[in-house]
Amino acid sequence: MGNPKAFLSAARKEAGYRALNDRIGDYAEVEQTLNSEDRRLQASRCMDCGVPFCHWACPLGNCQPEWQDALYKGKWQEAYRLLTATNDFPEFTGRICPALCEKSCVLALSHEAVTIRENEVAVAEKAFDELYVTAHPPRIRLAQRVAIVGSGPAGLSAANRLNQAGFCVTVYEKDEAVGGLLRLGIPDFKLNKKIIDRRIALMAQEGIKFITGVEAGKDISPEQLLAEYDAVCLCIGAGVPRDLEVEGRELGGVYFALQFLRQQNRVVDGRQIPPQERISAKGKHVLVIGGGDTGSDCVGTSIRQGALSVTQIEIMPKPPEGENPDTPWPAYPLVLKTSSSHEEGCTRRWLLDTRRFTGENGTVTSAEVEAVAWTRCPDTGRSLLKHTGRTEVIKADLVLLAMGFVHPVHEGLVKELGVALTERKNISVAGGNHTSAAKVFAAGDATLGASLVVRAIESGRKAANGIAECLMSK
Repeated sequence: MGNPKAFLSAARKEAGYRALNDRIGDYAEVEQTLNSEDRRLQASRCMDCGVPFCHWACPLGNCQPEWQDALYKGKWQEAYRLLTATNDFPEFTGRICPALCEKSCVLALSHEAVTIRENEVAVAEKAFDELYVTAHPPRIRLAQRVAIVGSGPAGLSAANRLNQAGFCVTVYEKDEAVGGLLRLGIPDFKLNKKIIDRRIALMAQEGIKFITGVEAGKDISPEQLLAEYDAVCLCIGAGVPRDLEVEGRELGGVYFALQFLRQQNRVVDGRQIPPQERISAKGKHVLVIGGGDTGSDCVGTSIRQGALSVTQIEIMPKPPEGENPDTPWPAYPLVLKTSSSHEEGCTRRWLLDTRRFTGENGTVTSAEVEAVAWTRCPDTGRSLLKHTGRTEVIKADLVLLAMGFVHPVHEGLVKELGVALTERKNISVAGGNHTSAAKVFAAGDATLGASLVVRAIESGRKAANGIAECLMSK
């Protein structure tokens, strides 16, 4: 490393967020940036620690010490080359990844981890600004054709790698624009959609064909896909939300989180939504059920829409703050996470189970919740949920269910396509992301279950390698 002792003299410095009163009035990205010299200083804090746990923790295996050192030395283009050797889309992950690498940084032991994620997006944006990023179509174009079904991070990653290898790649997307949950699931205040457009334009220049508004199993048949392509890769995600089967679920004003987020992303993009279909938090008391990132996104979006109040509840216990002995370093720490959205004004509560919704004139007005406790089974060690009988009513004119997703693998594939791509009812995933069906591969949340963008990118790369090996062997 250029300065292996810089961490002793330079403190961790984050870019921080835009002023609260400023950011809640728009959907621009909330995170700010440091200038180039401050960013290089932060990169210098990456020390020669011997065993780079950051590399171990990153699903993509990014070589953080190497590109951090290049950044510290002002070799921005070299840093970008090293970064993109393992990460196809650092401009995405640098914005929305929870930074598993930072949690495993040796300096995280003193809560002073290197600002790897912020450095990553700085390198990516410098590369685009300085025109390091240009289209590089493959020098040799092969005859084999590959169809990618789904254009989220897994599909884009698989498409990018296969195209670089020279295959003819077509990406099918059921929605009106490319990007999957990057486009419609993540709010613009976390990921501006121009960032996606910029990358898609580059990939199109390199020869990838994108077809939107086409749903496999409906607009294009499985038989047609198998007949027209030498390989098919399913990157359809895990989009079936977990429901809450309680009394009053049918009331108006109770929605899945992605119904709410997808619509708002379309509104920000300039699309017109009929008034009778508009889901709005303006002037309402909002209840978000689910304490994860999707729930946090609902909080931030509700505040921007003008909610009177926002309450987020979670059935699990409140995580500890700062340290958690159950998840010691270098494991990812399960500790209390406060997002930019939470800082904007939200009541957060834990250990509450929703029992029923009540309403007037067919529309929800409140939710009855019950306090719960978690105990551990002495025989199996499994956590057991115990209802206490203590109930209360939370006023709610709009309820958003952000409780995760179900049917991540077999059922999801069959449900999305209508029928399996073969006569078999189940599609199992083996090495190289090859399924039990000939010519069919799968990647991303469709195989992992709902997970991180960085894991989806890694899964797409693995599927691309498997497809390439399969086709080249023939």
